[in-house]
Amino acid sequence: MARLLVRSLGELLITAGVVLLLFCAYQLVWTNVEAHREQNQVTDSIREQWKRPAPRVGAATSTPVVSPPDLGRGFAFLHVPRLGRKYSAPVVQGVSLPDLARGVGHYPRSAMPGKIGNFAVAGHRATHGEPFAHLDRVRKGDVVVVETRNAWFTYVVDSIRIVAPTDTWVVDAVPGKKGVKPSRRLLTLTTCNPRWASTQRLIVFGHLQQQQPRSQGQPAVLAAGG
Repeated sequence: MARLLVRSLGELLITAGVVLLLFCAYQLVWTNVEAHREQNQVTDSIREQWKRPAPRVGAATSTPVVSPPDLGRGFAFLHVPRLGRKYSAPVVQGVSLPDLARGVGHYPRSAMPGKIGNFAVAGHRATHGEPFAHLDRVRKGDVVVVETRNAWFTYVVDSIRIVAPTDTWVVDAVPGKKGVKPSRRLLTLTTCNPRWASTQRLIVFGHLQQQQPRSQGQPAVLAAGG
């Protein structure tokens, strides 16, 4: 009887170990495979959309319509030379789990790229595509370039902070000064810290240094590879 119990317990432990191993493989490998496929689709969708004429305010004007995109829709690209010469991640509207599996997510209540206020985005650091896996390599003085349909926006990193998950002030229009009317064009990147946990948040703050029409080609910092 005792031998049977030991054998049964051993089989249960082996089964549990196999299930745990499969779960780890799913989290560490398969979620990235799925996310990269999703991100490629978002990238293709954005590029294809940009090839078509932009909607206009009216027949008598050539001004494109500028409005927040629908939730889950890709609308820009984030380039971070410090993370690699070819590093580029699509930016989608929203920060739900499905949104973050399709790219870097834009906090809907934050400013749009290049606008006065705080353009704030979030990204996974581990699994689900992990676009911010190595965000801890970014340093003060580095640049982050946001590419939209009509322009390139080059931000300069001012500081890097480690905060608690409850410190939502980091995505305020003026970080740390809730309710204050913004006067600058800011950038905030958020992700989990450390990489394989979520006990903290890694935050990158920056400000807009320059912008140029997309028709002029890439900013020099991208063309030169950072």
